[in-house]
Amino acid sequence: MKIVVTVKQVAALDDEFELLGDGSGVHPDSVELELNEWDAFSLEAALQLRERAGSDDEVVVVTVGGTESEETLVGCLAKGADRALRIWDSSLQGADVLVVARVLAAVVAHEAPDLVLCGVQSSDAVNGATGMALAGYLEMPHVAVVKALDYDPAGSVATVRRELEGGLVEVLRVGTPALLTIQTGINEPRYANLRAIKQASAKPLEVRTLAELGLDAAKVSMAAGSRRRKLRHPDAGGGAEMLDGSPSDVAARIVELVRERMTG
Repeated sequence: MKIVVTVKQVAALDDEFELLGDGSGVHPDSVELELNEWDAFSLEAALQLRERAGSDDEVVVVTVGGTESEETLVGCLAKGADRALRIWDSSLQGADVLVVARVLAAVVAHEAPDLVLCGVQSSDAVNGATGMALAGYLEMPHVAVVKALDYDPAGSVATVRRELEGGLVEVLRVGTPALLTIQTGINEPRYANLRAIKQASAKPLEVRTLAELGLDAAKVSMAAGSRRRKLRHPDAGGGAEMLDGSPSDVAARIVELVRERMTG
């Protein structure tokens, strides 16, 4: 069994952060780069499936990112992934979710895994669309927001529990190959020990360009559905009105304010 896990290196903002002068992003000194939280759970799910199935199985982590994202990939290798792939091209700078999914689709098609695991969303963009777009490009069966997972390699069937509105849970059986987006809380992500961190540098970490994937940069960019125009701090509001007095006085004033807003 082969499992491909898509991961993303995200920027965690400091309490006080500075935007670049042209509004194109956040100043690098104001961020710390780390593995996306949801992807940590999907990686752990893949590692647990491999451990239950046998040592011949393989977990491959894939990201679309620049050189700095290799730190995240090495961290995944230290946790137990078998090898890593980083895809990059200068044309991918600022790529939107559909472009990233298009690139990932080429990688997954080449790897031909039994399962593809993605985090439900990323903590920076919060689109929640990469996994579903990837499944669409691959025309692959998929289940979103998975909170429990079991896999039968003999029958090539995954049994999953997915989270619905109102606390409901849906149980599904899906034939593989399939793509699942993993929700936080499905497991307890492991930490890499010092020995594993040292050994991670010896594991394969391959870098590929779009050309090596057989992709044309111009055509890939046409897949974009959105483009970031500018980041800015929100406009300052007019402030809050502090309500003093007894509970009945405060309640009466709230009623007045509600009526003013509704009629005004």
